[in-house]
This record gives sequence, C-alpha cells and structure tokens, in this order.
Amino acid sequence: MAAPFQLTVITPEKTFFDGETTQIIVRTTEGDIGILANHTSLVASLPSGPLKVMQASGEYRLAAVSAGLIKVGGNKVNIFADAVEWADEIDIEWAKRSEENAKQRIAAKNSERDLDLAELKLKRALNRINVHNTLLK
Repeated sequence: MAAPFQLTVITPEKTFFDGETTQIIVRTTEGDIGILANHTSLVASLPSGPLKVMQASGEYRLAAVSAGLIKVGGNKVNIFADAVEWADEIDIEWAKRSEENAKQRIAAKNSERDLDLAELKLKRALNRINVHNTLLK
C-alpha cells in the first residue's frame, strides 16, 4: 500500500480539503500528473481541470478545479484554486446556464476585458460539466 501524504486544497472562501491521501492526479498547464508520497518538489500552474483524490477505500473522489497553483514539497501538497467542487456536488443545471451565459457574452463582444472574463467563465463551466459527466460514466 502506498504511503500517505498531507493534501490541503484552499480557495479564497474556505479550506476545501485538508487530510491525508495516498495519491492525487491533477491537470497542470503541462499535462496531467500523478503525485505520490515523497514526490519531488514542484510548483505548477493549474488550468481549469479535474482533480482526483485517492480515498481510504481505494477509490478516487473527483473534483472540478478552477485555475490555481499546486505546490509539492516535504510530503505535503498544497493546491490553491479560485474554486473547487466535488463532482457529485456540482449543480449541473447551473453549470449549463453559466455556459450559455458565457457564450452569449463572448458573442456580444462588448469589450476586451468582458471577452476575457467570459472566456474564463466558459472554461470553468465546461470543466464543471465535463467533471460531472465523468462521474456519471
């Protein structure tokens, strides 16, 4: 059995997760990576993407992470993210409405700033929908 390590996932609003796990898989800007105990030190950017956290049962719990940062070192992993939701807690109807709203804002092309914000909201909505749908498979 793999050795445990400390995982802390923090958003601006709360500590989303703080506990031990034996493995995580997370999407970085360079691709998906797996982290086990005693992983080499690392700091990487996180785009919107999935996070898989190994539970004591040996099964992964899936979450949707909005952009952030991961720091690995000293058998401790910290993830700092704009937002994180467990896949089974995602309000899929709200995520679909967010997707449509973002697409409308992109089509309106009001300003460069509005376009940038709408694109970020679209990425977040699509990530939430994809993570939720992955849970259903």
